[in-house]
Amino acid sequence: MKTSELLIEIGTEELPPTALLTLSNAFTKNVSSALDEASLKYGKVHSYATPRRLAIWIEALEVKQADKEVERRGPALKAAYDADGNPTKAVQGFAKSCGVDVADLEKLETDKGTWLMYRAQQAGKETQQLLANIIKTALDKLPIAKRMRWGDLDEQFVRPVQWVMVLFNNKVVECDILSVSSGNQTYGHRFHAPAAINIKKPADYEKLLKDKGKVIADFNTRKEIIREQIEAIATESKAVAVIDENLLDEVTAMVEWPVAVKGNFEERFLSVPQEALIYTMKLNQKYFHLEDTNGKLMPHFITISNIQSKDPVQVSVGNERVIRPRFADAEFFWNQDRKVKLESQLERLKSVVFQKQLGTLYDKTQRVKTLSVWIAKQLGENDVLAQRAAELCKCDLLTDMVGELPSLQGVMGRYYAQHDGEDAQVADALDDYYKPRFAGDTLPASYVSQSVALADRVDTLIGIFAIGQIPTGVKDPFALRRAALGVLRILIEKNLDIDLKELLTQAAANFDKKLAADKAIPLVFDYCLDRLSAYYHDQNIEVDVIQSVLAIKPTNPVDLNKRVHAVNAFMALPAAKSLAAANKRSGNILKKIKGELPLSINEKLLSDNAEKSFYNTLKSLSDKVQQSVKASEYEQALTQLAELREPVDAFFDNVMVMDDDEAVRNNRIALLNNLRGLFMQIADLSKL
Repeated sequence: MKTSELLIEIGTEELPPTALLTLSNAFTKNVSSALDEASLKYGKVHSYATPRRLAIWIEALEVKQADKEVERRGPALKAAYDADGNPTKAVQGFAKSCGVDVADLEKLETDKGTWLMYRAQQAGKETQQLLANIIKTALDKLPIAKRMRWGDLDEQFVRPVQWVMVLFNNKVVECDILSVSSGNQTYGHRFHAPAAINIKKPADYEKLLKDKGKVIADFNTRKEIIREQIEAIATESKAVAVIDENLLDEVTAMVEWPVAVKGNFEERFLSVPQEALIYTMKLNQKYFHLEDTNGKLMPHFITISNIQSKDPVQVSVGNERVIRPRFADAEFFWNQDRKVKLESQLERLKSVVFQKQLGTLYDKTQRVKTLSVWIAKQLGENDVLAQRAAELCKCDLLTDMVGELPSLQGVMGRYYAQHDGEDAQVADALDDYYKPRFAGDTLPASYVSQSVALADRVDTLIGIFAIGQIPTGVKDPFALRRAALGVLRILIEKNLDIDLKELLTQAAANFDKKLAADKAIPLVFDYCLDRLSAYYHDQNIEVDVIQSVLAIKPTNPVDLNKRVHAVNAFMALPAAKSLAAANKRSGNILKKIKGELPLSINEKLLSDNAEKSFYNTLKSLSDKVQQSVKASEYEQALTQLAELREPVDAFFDNVMVMDDDEAVRNNRIALLNNLRGLFMQIADLSKL
């Protein structure tokens, strides 16, 4: 099949930098999917994304769809004609929809009867005829949070569209995309090369843009150029450049011709906590900061300009001028906040509402304090430090620095507590208790920060569930999913022997009785356990393994985690499949028994060799397994139970459980009940 190159470019006003890569990837994926749906084969696909364009170059695309046979089944033969043999309305309508007469329809014989059908050879369409619709569909499906209109047009897109280029077979595919007629012209850098550039062949696109347009079209190429420039300046400055990948992506999306420029600031600003300076540089100015080999901030930064300036010193000076007042503000806030002790902010929390029905931040702090003390005692640790950390944990929210730079909450609490002479564990906890802040983040290190971290999250979960604001869909304004997963991670990964249901009960007791927070306990408990599927999925543990453990409703996450890993290891044993099936079969039999299930086994009623062997093995293993379970050695217990594989298989192969003799039947049911009972001390293997 003949192929040709395809180039699509949508030229726009500056696209939102944080969304550029997502839009580019989605556009490429959507076009590729549309080509697949159209049954058009294609070769390598190249994506391009700059602040002013989304583009795709496909090296080889079929110029025409292959011909195909079309078949449509119509009404059954008996419904196609009336008693007089005349075509019914059903078959007439079907024939009309196919563009043929009833007489042209064929018969389709099946084992379920005869149907009328339409069969025809459909010629493939020229690719050029399909491209406009493919492009429009791909653009319509882009994940754009808010579309905009421009001029007097009805079209909507993420930003106003300035030009469109569609080249196929080295010729322009004439079409209108978002009210712009396609052509073969692109435009270079807004300042360096604003004139139109004619593209004759799609393969020339990237090189022409670079050579004539001062635009590096490939996102990843541009990104690596920026990285190299930053590292070169850092090496020259005998410093270490801290390159945040998210910031690098954002900056790459802001420039078409990147030029790294070094700037400096006064050393006196280094007396301000470096997190405040770094936050300002990264979040406000999109600068990359430099550190020495000890990780200490240096009075330099690197900014990425979008122009090749004839006087780069002026670019540097301009950026220094912009950052100076921001640093001066941070310095002022730092000095002002330290004039009073952090604990003095506690009373002011009474004026800040946490949630209308749940009270102020002061009320929340008091609940967190009470729960933190309980947790510390459960861990056998000094509850005085946990109480103090909980008391101060929200105070930095009312400082000037955090008011201006909210992301520094916790960080500034630690600095202010250190300045006030608080215990080192207390000061560290004010920052540490916010962990994990995001997926994969580290966890609170000390028992003090762990106590406050658990208390704060559990208090929020119980409170918000108690007032009925349970997360639905993607809406989760109080970040309860993250809070629940944080609780589980801290308990499991820090090996904290605390019963989750008891923890929730203690938290509920701290709320006003009118709220009836205790009713939220089972809801929050189930909500937390629901998060485990995603948690264990990241560890490559199958859902049925998790469900087998959850079926027995363990309430201690550390214990639950041991069971999950034990069952997961058990699944690799040769006996696993057979014993899982036996458990399922046993469970199905036991479900059918009405009334109380028998447990006592009468050895005298054991007649078949298979049931005797089953009983003897079960009896010999029972004490061993129970001792292993008591010691929480679940993997060892399941390994011991694997010895039951052969006697259990023989039992089900040779013994009729539901014997006519009631005593024998009940004795065999008791055998199965004992078997299931042993396994259920660990997990419900019938779920596997």
